Amino acid sequence: MNENNSLTSAIGKAKCPRCRKGNIFPVSVFSFRKLTEVNQCCPNCGVELVPEPDFYYGAMYISYALSVALFINVMIVLNYVFDDPELMVYIVSVVFFNIALLPVMLRYSKVLYLYGLGKISYDPMQR
Repeated sequence: MNENNSLTSAIGKAKCPRCRKGNIFPVSVFSFRKLTEVNQCCPNCGVELVPEPDFYYGAMYISYALSVALFINVMIVLNYVFDDPELMVYIVSVVFFNIALLPVMLRYSKVLYLYGLGKISYDPMQR
C-alpha cells in the first residue's frame, strides 16, 4: 500500500474514506468561511460523504471528547509547569486553547465520525 494512502495519513489530511484522495471539506482549515461545510460527494471518486441528512450531528460527541481531553491536558501542563497557578490562569488558558483549536476540533470530529460510522470502505481500485 502506498504510504500516501494509509489510514492515518488519510484521516490526518481529511481525505475521502473510499479513495483516500478527494477532500472531505471544500475549503482549508485556515479558511473560516464555510469552516464546517462538508462536500456532498467526493470530488475524486464520487462517493456520498453525507450519508443521510444531519449525519454529522453525532460528531458533537467526538468534539466534546476532544474538548475534554484538551481541558485535561492543559490543566496537567499548567499544574506541572507553573506549580499550581491561580484559578484565573487555568480558566484563561483553557478558554484560549479551546477557541484557538476550535476549527481543528470541529473538522477532525467530523472526519473521525465519518471514518467510524460512515460505513464507507476503502477501495484501492478507486482512482
